[in-house]
Parts: sequence; C-alpha cells; structure tokens
Amino acid sequence: MAINFFVGIYTTRFLGPSNFGLINYASAYTGFFASVCTLGINSVIVKELVNNREKEGTVLGTSIVLKIISSFLSAISIVCIVSVVDDGEPMTLAVVALCTLGMIFNVFETFNYWFQSKLKSKVTAIATLVGYLIAAIYRVFLIVTGKSVVFFAFATSLDYIAVGIVLIAVYKTEGGQRLSFSKEYGRSLLRSSWHFILPSLMVSIYAQTDKFMLKQMISDAEIGYYSTATALCTSWCFVLQAVIDSFYPAIMEDYKRGYIASYEKKNKLLYSVVFYISVAVSLIICIFSAQIIHFLYGDSYMLSVMPLRIITWYTAFSYLGVARNAWIVCENKQKYLKWVYGAAAVSNVILNFIFIPRFGASGAAAASLIAQIITTMIAPAFIGPLRPNTKMMLDSLVLRGVFSHRKSE
Repeated sequence: MAINFFVGIYTTRFLGPSNFGLINYASAYTGFFASVCTLGINSVIVKELVNNREKEGTVLGTSIVLKIISSFLSAISIVCIVSVVDDGEPMTLAVVALCTLGMIFNVFETFNYWFQSKLKSKVTAIATLVGYLIAAIYRVFLIVTGKSVVFFAFATSLDYIAVGIVLIAVYKTEGGQRLSFSKEYGRSLLRSSWHFILPSLMVSIYAQTDKFMLKQMISDAEIGYYSTATALCTSWCFVLQAVIDSFYPAIMEDYKRGYIASYEKKNKLLYSVVFYISVAVSLIICIFSAQIIHFLYGDSYMLSVMPLRIITWYTAFSYLGVARNAWIVCENKQKYLKWVYGAAAVSNVILNFIFIPRFGASGAAAASLIAQIITTMIAPAFIGPLRPNTKMMLDSLVLRGVFSHRKSE
C-alpha cells in the first residue's frame, strides 16, 4: 500500500494535471461499466460455489464466460462512445482503449471468490500484492525513461493482468476443477444476479459522472486537479475501514443474541468514532492543504487545494454509509438501497450541472459532498424502513446514547 501510494504521487507529478486527468477520464469509463461487466454475479457467486461444490468448474467457467462477453461488449461500447463525444481524438482513444484491457482481465477476479469459499483469501491478497508490485515497477520504469501518457494508460491495466495470471496459475496448482460452460446454468445465474446490476449502476453514475462532466465542460486538467484531491482525501481511509471491520462481528453477534440495547449502542458508537475521526483528519487537511499539495505534488497542482478543502468532508459522510452496512445486513434492508443510490445518482448529476460550469473542480467536489450527505442522511429519512437508522446516526453525532450504561436486553 505504501509503495503504491508513493509511486502514485511520483506518477501524478510526472504526468502533470492534463495527462493525469486524461488517465482518470479513461478510468471513469471502465469504472462506470464495471457494474455491467460483472452482471451482478459477484453478489451471488460465493453462495453458488458453497452450495454447488461438485459443480465448481461449471460455476466458475460459466461466470467467467458471461463476464468476458459482457466485458468485450462494454470495451467496444466505451471506444465507440469516446470516438463520438471526443470527436475521435487519437490520444484520448488510445488511452481509453488501453485502460479497457484492465476491465477485460478483471474477469479473472472471479477466482477470488473460489478462494473465499475455500477460506483461502490469503491467496488473493498475495496475488493483489504481486499485481501492485509489478505495476509499481513498470510505472517507475516509465518515469525514469520519460515515456508518454499512453504507456501509463497501460499501467492502469497491468496490475489486473498480473493478478489474473497469478490467480489462474494458483487455481490450477490448488487442484481446482476443470472449467466448463453451461448455457442452462448461465440463464439460472443471470436470473439470480440481474437485480444487483441496477444498484451497482446507480453507484457508478454517482461515482464517475463528475469526471465525465469535468472533461466535457472544462478540461482534462480540471479532472487532474479533482482526482488529485479525491485520491489524497481518501488515502488514509483504510484506517476507517479497519475500525468498521473491528465493530462488525460484535454488532452481528449482539443482533443474533437479541441484545438490542447493546446492538444499538455499538452501532451508535461506531458512527460516532467514524464521524469524529473523519472530522479531525478533515480539519487538519483543511488547515494544511496548501502545504500538503505543494510538498507532495508541486506547484502545478496548487489548483487542487480548494477542491481538497471541500471534498475532504465527503469522507465523514461516505464512511458513515459504509458503517451503516452492518445495520442494513442485520435488519435485512438491502432492497431499499437502490432508492438511496438512485437519489445519489440523480442529485449528483443535477448538482454537477449547476456547479461545474461555475466552479470547475471545486464545483464537482461540492456536488459530491452534498450528494453524499443526501445519500447518507437525507434520502434514508424519507424511506420508512431506513428511518430508524437515520435517527441512530443523528443521535450518534450529538453523542446521545453512545456512552450510556444501559444493560443489554
């Protein structure tokens, strides 16, 4: 992670705002189509593998074939879209085409779920590390030799290619079943997974629209400033994820045992910890944002300072949403998330249309922040089954019921 972070900084400095923005513009397309490429299969495949041990080869083979077809069609669609909206600009087309290679090779991530079903997630972690190291070495080589942005576009796909090759090799050495394709099982799999596509697509619209609009309304450089700010403000979020992961088992256990008071208190405590850690870090980033940008990225990225001061507050509300997932799973409220994500997508697009023409990257940052507040706090308040969680969050922000000593029920 540290290697990837520092190599990323040097890569960003070397490319400059315009070329770095172009890379992120291309990556936005692959991120947007990711939900289509997976066909929602990732949400059900572990269960399928556990329930069909004797047909693992068919489950994996069919899933991979379906994803490959979807990924190729998505890659062709991306190239066609870019050729139209960017008037066939050769450099943009080349960068986008190279970035789509990663999307295609990412289908082999499917083997990751086989290792998960065997409780061998360490294999995937090692494969991912290998991919990061190979991509990092390649990027350093490009910087030293002064290569063009096209070579860096391939770097975005290289780690996916490396991870895919490692996972395939380890699957074979672990004695995995021979892969096979079943048209009948494919239909069954799609019937189980298709309804996961829409929520994922809503998340993609919410997450990637700002980069598309910055490119079309302003310039590649604005994407570079914005992407630098977002990358920096989320670089420490593994800490929040670790905090959330540490709370999950206890929350799940309390719910399972019927300790409702303790269950609610732990949820509130989690929300408070996540929110106030985020606020503390965001305050530091706001105060020292100019110095941080200058030290890490240089003078050419100083226009990232204002977007960073805005987007850093996004983290607090974003990870409140992540922390809420424990409650969502326990209460079995997943089906309502599509409305939340839909509200996020619509509000983000509208806000970007309003703010980007006037404020550029800072406008995109403001749109993302407001849309995230809508997603985490406002939209759930209008959805009856999710309203109790909104109240819990509001209580946690004022520390109501967080440190009480009520006995577990």
